[in-house]
Amino acid sequence: MDLYSVMCVSDRNKARAWYQALLGRPADEIIGEEYLWQLGECAWLVVDDRSMRAERVGGAMITLGVEDLDDILARLAAHGISHEPLETYSNGVRHAVVTDPDGNSVSLAQAPDQ
Repeated sequence: MDLYSVMCVSDRNKARAWYQALLGRPADEIIGEEYLWQLGECAWLVVDDRSMRAERVGGAMITLGVEDLDDILARLAAHGISHEPLETYSNGVRHAVVTDPDGNSVSLAQAPDQ
């Protein structure tokens, strides 16, 4: 099974730059008007600004399990992208939330001992 998580945005070029900063690299594929980043063997993040998606802009919420939360937050800060306060849950998971220019929410979660 494959997963394609679509982030509906108002301006794909603005969003492309933001997601490139978040993920630390350009899109892995461009298919038509969509930018795609491969996040795992069968998992993709898709940025789409087509008019058919307009009513969904800013409504996405995803969580990415990461191994290098501090590095990602530093990279985002270098691009002027802030995050909500860093939390550490009782199970040791460290968690921060960033929002893209349209208000889509991307949670970054790092398990302990990584």
